[in-house]
Amino acid sequence: MASAFSRNLRHRHIFNSLNSLRRLSKSIHSLTDVSLQSSRIPSISPDFVAQNQYRLIGAYSLNHRFLCTATTNPAANQSSNSNVSAAPSSGSAESNSGNSNGGGQGSGGSQNTSQQGKPIRGGPVSWMSFFLLLCTGAGLLFYYEREKRRHIEGINNASTAVRQGPSVGKAAIGGPFNLIDHNGKSVSDKDFMGKWNIFYFGFTHCPDICPDELQKLALAIDKIKEKSGIEVVPVFISVDPERDTVEQVSEYVKEFHPKLIGLTGTPDEIKKTARAYRVYYMKTDEEGSDYLVDHSIVMYLMDPNMQFVKFFGKNLDATSLADGVIQEIKQHKKATA
Repeated sequence: MASAFSRNLRHRHIFNSLNSLRRLSKSIHSLTDVSLQSSRIPSISPDFVAQNQYRLIGAYSLNHRFLCTATTNPAANQSSNSNVSAAPSSGSAESNSGNSNGGGQGSGGSQNTSQQGKPIRGGPVSWMSFFLLLCTGAGLLFYYEREKRRHIEGINNASTAVRQGPSVGKAAIGGPFNLIDHNGKSVSDKDFMGKWNIFYFGFTHCPDICPDELQKLALAIDKIKEKSGIEVVPVFISVDPERDTVEQVSEYVKEFHPKLIGLTGTPDEIKKTARAYRVYYMKTDEEGSDYLVDHSIVMYLMDPNMQFVKFFGKNLDATSLADGVIQEIKQHKKATA
């Protein structure tokens, strides 16, 4: 009887505490947040208190701590209020779990609010910076291509341009000789002094190279006369003295130019003269009297003192040969003036 009475008394105490707690919670929420005024706190019956007395005691103590802290965070108050409402049906364990979740949501809401208040910065690469980078790369590529083309053009121009100025030093080309011209007269190197001369070494039985070179020389002589008025004497020296007699040479030079002088001589004199002018020659494919002579294909420009000035190779045409000779003569005159 006494135990039943004490139990009813304890139930009534819890019931009165919860009703006072409901009224206190309603008054506090009305002061802190206007939006919570519409929240309904369910009424509690004595039978519900008797059945859930231990769970209600845990929920009461937990809610009491929340109310005493007097938090000002609306999200936290709302979460706490929802936990109190769910406490009678879910128990103290579920109430603690709901409270933790509510606190996490409240802190997450606070973080979202703080993040929304900050200005959002752009990415590390914007469209403008990407455009500027693209323009810079295109400019660098254009500059590189232009410099490369200019460098290549400079190399090509330097390799093809005619070098100006007199030659440095003198080659050991030329020397005294004693030969016979196409008229049968003995001549020496001194007979050619006082004039500009071009010497070419070949042979009258040459099938193609010698005729082509002598024809080119004849045309260049006329062009030099027309362009500059300078008289240049063309000279043909045979490297085949065994077959190139005076008569043979005389008939041969008449086919190219009236001023072309042909020279021949003994094998020893021809050998001495060729050595002085650094000319190579040798018989090849000898079959009786029919053979060819392999020799250097070079023209030598000699000044009026019979000093070597410059040589010209097979790769030039008549016009280039004439221009080259005129240029060398003018430079030589300036250097010796």
